[in-house]
Amino acid sequence: MMTDKVRIDTADAHKSNETYLARQAEFESNVRSYPRKLPLAITKADGVWITDADNKEYLDCLAGAGTLALGHNHPDVLKSIQNVITSGLPLHTLDLTTPLKDEFSEYLLSLLPGQGKEYCLQFTGPSGADAVEAALKLAKKVTGRSSIISFSGGYHGMTHGALSVTGNLSPKEAVDNMMPEVQFMPYPHQYRCPLGIGGDAGVKALTYYFDNLINDVESGVRKPAAVILEAVQGEGGVNPAPAEWLQRIRKVTQEHGILLILDEVQAGFCRTGKPFAFEHAGIEPDIIVMSKAVGGGLPLAVLGIKKQFDAWAPGHHTGTFRGNQLAMATGLTTLKILKDQNIADKVAAQGEWLKGQLAELQQRYPVIGHVRGLGLMIGIEIVKPNEAPDHMGCFPGDGDLSALIQKKCFEAGLILERGGRNGVVLRLLPSLLISDQELKVFLDKFEQALLAAGVRPV
Repeated sequence: MMTDKVRIDTADAHKSNETYLARQAEFESNVRSYPRKLPLAITKADGVWITDADNKEYLDCLAGAGTLALGHNHPDVLKSIQNVITSGLPLHTLDLTTPLKDEFSEYLLSLLPGQGKEYCLQFTGPSGADAVEAALKLAKKVTGRSSIISFSGGYHGMTHGALSVTGNLSPKEAVDNMMPEVQFMPYPHQYRCPLGIGGDAGVKALTYYFDNLINDVESGVRKPAAVILEAVQGEGGVNPAPAEWLQRIRKVTQEHGILLILDEVQAGFCRTGKPFAFEHAGIEPDIIVMSKAVGGGLPLAVLGIKKQFDAWAPGHHTGTFRGNQLAMATGLTTLKILKDQNIADKVAAQGEWLKGQLAELQQRYPVIGHVRGLGLMIGIEIVKPNEAPDHMGCFPGDGDLSALIQKKCFEAGLILERGGRNGVVLRLLPSLLISDQELKVFLDKFEQALLAAGVRPV
C-alpha cells in the first residue's frame, strides 16, 4: 500500500515549481543551496536534459556537480541497477565482499597508474569529504607527522578535516578549533597570478616558493605529513595546475617523504580529457581521492593508496555505507563505457573546440575576462571591462553580473554553476556524453543570457 501511495504522489502533475519549492523551504534547513540559485522541481531527466514541474526543459551543464559522467538515466546504468535488484545480491554489506565488488575493484584498479599494480583500494563512507578525511588520517599515521599543506582556492569537502584544508573562508565562519597545523600556499592561476607576476615567470616563482618552503630550515613550517591538492581546482574557479609546477611538487614530496594526495573527486574519470587530471603532468600520487563519477551517479567514495603506505590497522577508518552495491554496479557500468568508447579523447576534442568558441565570444563580449579549463571542465570568468585593469592586465571580477548571467541562463533553459573568488566564474560540468549539437545549443543559450543580462556586444 505504501508503494502505491508513493507512485500516486510521484505521478501528481498538479503541483508547480513554486509549490514544491515552498514545501521544501518548510521541510528543509536553511543550509539548502542549489534551490536558491536554480528554483525548480525536477520531474524528468534524460541525458543532458531535465524537465521541471512546470514542464519547462533545461540543458543541464551541472550534472550533479560532475557526478553524472554519462548524464541522467543512461539506459545501461539503469539496467545495472535493475540487474542488482533482481540478482539476489545484498544491497548493504559493510565491507564484506561480493562478486560484484570483486569485479568493480579489479576494473577500477586497472584504470589507476601502472594498471594499479602498486595500488590498493580503500572504500570509505560514500562522500568525497570522508575519503579526504581518511587520506589525511592515513598520511599522519604513515609519517608520524601532523601538519598538512593545502592550497588557496582548493575545495576538499565540508567535514571538519576536509573543511580545514579547503580554501573558502565563508563556511569556516564561527567554526572554532579547525584542524591544527594546516599551511596554505598559493596555487597558480592562469588569469590572476597570486604573486602578481603572471605567465611563465609567475609559475616559476610559485614552483620555487614551494620548493624553498620545504627545504628552508628557517621556514617556520614543520615538515608536513602530506600535501593535498586538485590538479584542476573546481569550486575554486576551474584553475588547471601547470604541469611543471605539479611535477616539481611531486619531486620535492618524494625527496622528503611527504605523501602527495591528489583530490580527483570532481576532475577524475575523463572529465579533463584524461582518465585523471594529474595525468596531464605525468605524475603518480601516493593517494588518489575518488568520488562523484566513480559511483556512476550513486554515492560512493574510494581511495587509491600506494601499497607501501597502506598502514591501516583493521577498522581504523570505517563507514556503515562503504559497501554500496548499487553504486558499484552503476560505477562499473560507467567506467566501462568511459573506457570502451574512448570518451577521454572525445571530451578533450570537445573541450578544445568549446574553449575556441568561447574565446570568439569573448572578443564580442569583453565581460568575459578569461576562458580556461581542460576537457569538459571549463570556467568563464566575468569581469568589469570598463574599470582599470591591474598591472597584469586583469580586470576586476564582477560577481553581481556573474550571478545575473547565471539567472538569465536558467531563464533561457540552461543550468550551470558559479565558483571562484566571489563567484565570478561560470562553470561548465556537463555530461561527458554531451553531443556537439548540444554544445552548440549551450552556446546559443549562453549568448541569449548575456544579452538578457544587459551585456551588449562590441
